[in-house]
Amino acid sequence: TSAQADRTDRHAALARSARRVGSAMASAAHQKGDPYRYGAAGPNAFDCSGLTYYAFHRAGFRHLPRTSSAQAHFARHIKRSAMHRGDLIFFTGSGGVYHVGLYVGMVRGHRWVLHAPYSGTRVRAEPLWTDHWFAGTLRYR
Repeated sequence: TSAQADRTDRHAALARSARRVGSAMASAAHQKGDPYRYGAAGPNAFDCSGLTYYAFHRAGFRHLPRTSSAQAHFARHIKRSAMHRGDLIFFTGSGGVYHVGLYVGMVRGHRWVLHAPYSGTRVRAEPLWTDHWFAGTLRYR
């Protein structure tokens, strides 16, 4: 039936975008150790949104915006319990979204993020340090 074909097509599209998210995560992980530089989007230095922009563009997500705030508007917001490796974590403060990273997964009972933290640091994975964040995904894009 037509409805069955639509479901099959949606399932295949979701599987493709999930593979692309996995590819983006692998690309971002490959950047571990690269220095943070404000405004940089790779390939050898990154700011937080530059890292996500670079990784997702390499994985074929051509419409992802450049800044963390614009990325937060672009991504589909999801519940924390629905997160998968490679989803986005958007950090919030009084001025809105100020930082973004990629969800690594649970490590010893804590959620971990892969990100380009701030000036003087390098791309790295570490446990979340705050509860002021929300999850977003590109798995449906």
